[in-house]
Amino acid sequence: MYYRLVIALLLTLCPVCSLPLAAADPPLVAAASGMQFALREIVKSYAADSGSEVRLTLASSGKLFRQIENGAPFQMFISADASLVQRLEASGLTQGKGFIVARGRLAILAPEGSPFEPDADLQGLRQALAAGQIRRFAIASPKHAPYGQRAREALQSAGLWAHLQDKLVIGENVAQATQFALSGAAQGGLVARSLLSTEQTVERDRYALLPETWHQPLLHSMVLLKNADRTTMKFFQYLKSPAAQQIFSRYGYSTGF
Repeated sequence: MYYRLVIALLLTLCPVCSLPLAAADPPLVAAASGMQFALREIVKSYAADSGSEVRLTLASSGKLFRQIENGAPFQMFISADASLVQRLEASGLTQGKGFIVARGRLAILAPEGSPFEPDADLQGLRQALAAGQIRRFAIASPKHAPYGQRAREALQSAGLWAHLQDKLVIGENVAQATQFALSGAAQGGLVARSLLSTEQTVERDRYALLPETWHQPLLHSMVLLKNADRTTMKFFQYLKSPAAQQIFSRYGYSTGF
């Protein structure tokens, strides 16, 4: 009886002592949606190698950039546009400088049943447009998504931007634009090569890489944000490792900058 009274008194005086210590949530990493397949695999590899976890928040780079400016609790940012990282650096919102972790590619996707064959110089799309066969064509938002901006630049270089203006289906980010094309909501689209790397997509759908000279480079840059913890810092370094770089390469990225 005596011991029960002592224990009860201790719990009354120190109520938090009766509660287990809560484990800290894994840090949040804000990342461009076009990198989702590669990054999810890298996150799993990192957890297996280190025993630590990070959580991904995927969206367009522009949207994530604005959230960071407004105080979102991300600890790291991986952007498809290196200039957004540079702007965060200039605003004093980062720890150190950004690092170019990969270079992406823009691809034209023509899903099963599309009226054109995908090719690097967009001749198939051009001919289908001239024949009145294109009703809907998907790209990511040029306002928010770097892949949307580069898609507009590429179509301008090919002389097709004006012809597609009233046929565009705009995705909030490149992942959504890809889904529009794959689902039949559009007859094709300009999307991230990295999103066309799954076995099912490669077998079912057709794509071709566009010349990089048609648009500004798609440099994916990462940076630690002000509140980055040790787990995030280790993940930042892990993304530079041969293991992570090999995964990026499998999804169509160029690495080794």
